[in-house]
Amino acid sequence: MALLQISEPGRTPDPHQRKRAVGIDLGTTNSLVASVISGTARTLPDQSGQHMLPSVVHYGSEGNVVVGEAARAMAVDYPENTLASVKRFMGRGLSDVKEDSSARQYRLSDCDDGMVRFETSAGDVSPVEVSAQILLALVDRAQETLAGTIDGAVITVPAYFDEAQRQATKDAATLAGIPVLRLLSEPTAAALAYGLDQSAQGLVAVYDLGGGTFDISILRLHEGLFEVLSTGGDTALGGDDFDEAIVGWVSEELGELETDRARYREMLREARAAKEALSSNETAQMRFSWTETRLTLSREKFEEMISESVTQTVRTCRRTLRDAGVGLEEIDAVVLVGGSTRVPAVREAVALWSGREPLADLDPDRVVATGAALQADQLVGNRPGDELLLLDVIPLSLGIETMGNLVEKIVPRNSTIPLQRAQEFTTYKDGQTAMAIHVVQGERELVSDCRSLARFELRGIPPMVAGAARILVTFQVDADGLLSVTAREEGTGVESRVQVQPSYGLREEEIANMLKASFEHAGGDKVARQLAERRLEAGQLLEGLQAALDVDGDSLLEVAERETIDREMLALQKMLDSEDDREIKRQTERLSRASEVFAGRRMNASISVALSGQALDSLDKELN
Repeated sequence: MALLQISEPGRTPDPHQRKRAVGIDLGTTNSLVASVISGTARTLPDQSGQHMLPSVVHYGSEGNVVVGEAARAMAVDYPENTLASVKRFMGRGLSDVKEDSSARQYRLSDCDDGMVRFETSAGDVSPVEVSAQILLALVDRAQETLAGTIDGAVITVPAYFDEAQRQATKDAATLAGIPVLRLLSEPTAAALAYGLDQSAQGLVAVYDLGGGTFDISILRLHEGLFEVLSTGGDTALGGDDFDEAIVGWVSEELGELETDRARYREMLREARAAKEALSSNETAQMRFSWTETRLTLSREKFEEMISESVTQTVRTCRRTLRDAGVGLEEIDAVVLVGGSTRVPAVREAVALWSGREPLADLDPDRVVATGAALQADQLVGNRPGDELLLLDVIPLSLGIETMGNLVEKIVPRNSTIPLQRAQEFTTYKDGQTAMAIHVVQGERELVSDCRSLARFELRGIPPMVAGAARILVTFQVDADGLLSVTAREEGTGVESRVQVQPSYGLREEEIANMLKASFEHAGGDKVARQLAERRLEAGQLLEGLQAALDVDGDSLLEVAERETIDREMLALQKMLDSEDDREIKRQTERLSRASEVFAGRRMNASISVALSGQALDSLDKELN
């Protein structure tokens, strides 16, 4: 008798067969891929034994593409065709990166979709396409090591990446043909790698300073639950900025204030080598191909150069702690992540801020990839018994534009994701059959002070009087932090939706400025909202009253009564441009009183029409 083999969801029929899952740390300077092998998460090396893949891609004139160490070696000779630190350009537009120090080494152009492009001899390429090449190289390495096709991958992103940057990362994975299980925030991945999901209870601060980005996250851990209470950071601050500081010093010392791209790339290479040397030595030597002058950089001078950047990370730590609503004394552990945390000045600053020695037992370059591999191993079904729940947050409020240029917030900032929030809206005009939905992000009260994310339309609304339609707008943010918005007319079920893919992302400085502005302008924003609401209310009254007068004004009003209403309407119309909401309110009330008699007569006339031709006994039956 044959037996039917039944397996648990997410598991293979063969209990000894494991799915191939990987964790990928797509870094600014270096990238890694890791997998769980024999129960242990480990990063996978290439054929020469190197675990870290330089995040550098070279585009040849004949269409050939080189990735990794070989590409980095070509940077000095072919600076415009060799692209590095592209993570800082992900999901960003040309206007956003023109002040970025990393931009000076490239020829940049804009595109219709708003994302920046790199001009190379092989044609224009986007940061998404460059990142896809890096991901392809990592997956090829993993498939060779694991001897088979990858079943799923977890890719890490900075906690402070917004929707545009996360979507750009997912687009790169899609372009590379990688089945993405989840986008995981780098701080959470690091906590997983340390095993804090099993051993720690309480609050953990994860300080993540990589090559191009900085994150600080406050996590609450309890019996397998990872809850991100708050997150802060800068998607354009990291070790690259330390390198740029050294390049600036070298330029002054050598009198090379204006350099071509080739010399700049050579200075950048020497700067990076000096920075790494100063983590273990007091001085570092620098030499260049075009001059016999050698420079000696001391650790003291280097720490002076980067002091403002390091101080900026500590300021962000303090602000993020306040956002979490906890005190520094409540933090049970501080974890260091990212290669730039090897800099002694960084470690000293973190220890001074936190009042404790931070955890740095694991390789800060590999910790994110190994944590992602553990998560991928679980999500692919190899560890179905593990109970682990990851709860992340969004950095800024999400909402839609309503009449009067007002913002109606539907999802407040620091809301835990994944989430779904809905709110009901209605039409503004009689007979309205369509509604424009404008999705915005920010903390201010007016749309003009917030950032536009997406626009779409809901069509097919049945024509009704203003205010009768019921439009349910639903915001859904998935576990990857990606937003979709749906608008549905409840009566007919007609629906429209959009996957929000804004054209470029926000830098931490921009997000911080938006939050700061929301506090500084709180009083003014309240007044502006009140004024907008008064104008909207007055406009609705004028429009509705004028429509009623056009139909029944001549038949239901005496000449003197009509003149009074027209006079009050004209006064309110002129007052719509006033900045005094109290005056608009008073005039609105005067017009309402002047039109009360007319409104009453219209109502009586409507009732008379409705009752005409009906017998009293039939009316009694309807009422009863």
